[in-house]
Amino acid sequence: MVKLMTPGPVQVRENVRLARSYETTNPDLDPQFYDYYKETCELLSSLLHTKNESYLLSGEGILGLEAAVATLTEKDDRVLVLDNGVFGAGFADFVTLYGGQAVVYKSDYRKQIDVKALKEYLDNDHDFKYATVVHCDTPTGMLNDVTAICRLLKEYGILTVVDSVSAMFGNYLDVDEARIDILCGGSQKALSAPVGMTLVTVSDDAKKAFEERKTKVASFYCNLMTFKTYYEDKWFPYTMPASDIMGVRCALENVKNDPDIIGRHARIAKKTRDAITGMGLELYAQDGYSNTVTVFNVPQGMTADYITTTMKEKYNIMIAGSFDVMTGKVIRIGHMGENANDEDIDAVLDALKEIIN
Repeated sequence: MVKLMTPGPVQVRENVRLARSYETTNPDLDPQFYDYYKETCELLSSLLHTKNESYLLSGEGILGLEAAVATLTEKDDRVLVLDNGVFGAGFADFVTLYGGQAVVYKSDYRKQIDVKALKEYLDNDHDFKYATVVHCDTPTGMLNDVTAICRLLKEYGILTVVDSVSAMFGNYLDVDEARIDILCGGSQKALSAPVGMTLVTVSDDAKKAFEERKTKVASFYCNLMTFKTYYEDKWFPYTMPASDIMGVRCALENVKNDPDIIGRHARIAKKTRDAITGMGLELYAQDGYSNTVTVFNVPQGMTADYITTTMKEKYNIMIAGSFDVMTGKVIRIGHMGENANDEDIDAVLDALKEIIN
């Protein structure tokens, strides 16, 4: 098997794979499974340092982003979309899809969002129902200070939706300290579980906004309100993927039992950046470096396809180019979750050095 060193999906630990192979019950009919699901969601909340309720949704991480927007947005709601990356910009599509007015605050894709500049903007215009922001924008590896950003937005009474799919568990985050209303994550990133599950936390303020809607949510599957009384009623809105949830539970336990997980990610990320620049390569970002993915510019005289193809065919390691406006411009190395270790990152860096030379 090729070694996955992409910015998600990542390598999966053996105990997580085994957990997904266990015999399962009927999750719709077995009361004990509702306890298991609820306890798993509570474990997620505790690891994210929040009292907010969490849900596990059956679907890749994008599901959480759309569900957050679908459940909050009503026709003509003004929504502030903070855009300093491909996924940051992508939130605007969800907003307009559900009838909202997306007001895009665009900033340099090579720099993290400037909180001081954002405050100056909000002083002149802060009539927004909620705002969207990406914690780590995977196509560029840009890390935003969502704690400072979301605390600022709450000062103006603006709800917050945060995409932390590629940052969660690799970059430190205290949801309650940051005052985040809806936080979205995915199973296949630093959590190191297989693709297929969305992780969501929802604040009381967000739930209040759900309840105060004047119109019905224009979706069933993307409606977070359907989970409101799942435990009391012993009723899920759809049959839950028990095996996937068992894998996520095991992966969450792995995170719980790894007290140095944030420190390890920070150390491996710095090691990677130092090695990249030591080879004479240029990092794409000018600041806002993520602990989970390092992105560098394709050097002159080479192509992204050449680098990724040679890495895979000659060294049996898979790294990634990028997409959308970043297509062909950069190379991405994922060092999140099970990928964040010295042995694997050394193999990537040694191979990259040979390719560049």
